[in-house]
Amino acid sequence: SLKSYENTQNTSDTNLNKRTKSIYTPLELQFIEMKKQYKDAVLCVECGYKYRFFGEDAEIAAKELNIYCHQDHNFMTASIPSHRLFVHVRRLVAKGYKVGVIKQMETAALKAAGENKSSLFSRKLTALYTKSTLIGEDILFKINLLDDSVDVEEVTTDVPDNYLLCICENGENLKDRKKGDILIGIMAIQPTTGEVIFDSFRDCASRLELESRVLRLQPVEILLPSSLSDQSEKLINSITSM
Repeated sequence: SLKSYENTQNTSDTNLNKRTKSIYTPLELQFIEMKKQYKDAVLCVECGYKYRFFGEDAEIAAKELNIYCHQDHNFMTASIPSHRLFVHVRRLVAKGYKVGVIKQMETAALKAAGENKSSLFSRKLTALYTKSTLIGEDILFKINLLDDSVDVEEVTTDVPDNYLLCICENGENLKDRKKGDILIGIMAIQPTTGEVIFDSFRDCASRLELESRVLRLQPVEILLPSSLSDQSEKLINSITSM
């Protein structure tokens, strides 16, 4: 699992799994480096004509996508065919996961003709999907181009079209902050349509104004500042827990 190597991997140039005493493959080392950058995302790694999951990501994919997961070298692994990537990404996002798509930056033909044909394919993150940002070349496609093996319903209805909401606040003076009165700014964005809504307003300690706006917009994701007033945090926690 990812936890096992995180406890033993302290340097990027280490290629020995200290727990199992076996050597990491070049692909596994590449995955470890990418996972360090995107720890909170389930990573789909392009490998030829399929996308692979590794470690805990593979176990999540097996559970949520109902696919086979097995041990391969130092990691559990699972895979999906590349032409069904967008179907499985939507399923994972609908379950609440952040999903990263990592693609090969070289084609097999060009690599075979180059000087580094025996080296590992270079890969990088090309898309990071959440409930409010499920857009991109892997997701937005023409329905009439789908092959018969893909159920249109499972692609188009899994994730709602809704807002990403950002909230910020400013207590203008110490007296207001102690009372709970505060100036709040909000911005809501719907990435699929480009719609933007913004507003600023003064709110009391009960946060009735903020509550009414959040409930009206029904965002699927909320971005919050590093510090939030106790009253606002209590309201947001109450709303999101529902």
